[in-house]
Amino acid sequence: MTRPPRITSGVDPLTPEQRRMNMSRIRDKDTKPEMLLRRRLHAAGLRYRLHAKDLPGKPDLVFPGRRAVVFVHGCFWHGHDCPMFKLPATRQEFWREKIARNQVRDIQVGAALRELGWRTMTAWECALRGRARLAPSVVIEQVRAWLADTELKAEIRGAWETVDS
Repeated sequence: MTRPPRITSGVDPLTPEQRRMNMSRIRDKDTKPEMLLRRRLHAAGLRYRLHAKDLPGKPDLVFPGRRAVVFVHGCFWHGHDCPMFKLPATRQEFWREKIARNQVRDIQVGAALRELGWRTMTAWECALRGRARLAPSVVIEQVRAWLADTELKAEIRGAWETVDS
């Protein structure tokens, strides 16, 4: 079930110039959640290609022999249905549209990959960081199990049901 986005209250504590500087430094690859997952999978003996430019959406991790890709999505940028996603108080319409476009693109990229015979998994930031993060062994086991299976689409989510509110 999808919840409406939470809206943060208050005024942005940063000046517009500071905010612009922060936003310009946001990465689209080698993010902290992605690096966490990559290190764990590599330590577990799983090998993959990175950011395949020849595939739709440039997946973060590609397992060519298994025709499987993994995207590591930030909960904010992809509008995840979890407590880590909060809609900013300023420029709400801009952010709603931006995140909605990201979500539409995610769906289109997933469909294009599956049409080409690739299986897709999304590992959400909340599964790798924060209060509801999963144990590294759980994340590795979920990826391994999915790679061994034939399921076309899967996701790894944080354990929000078990976190005290």
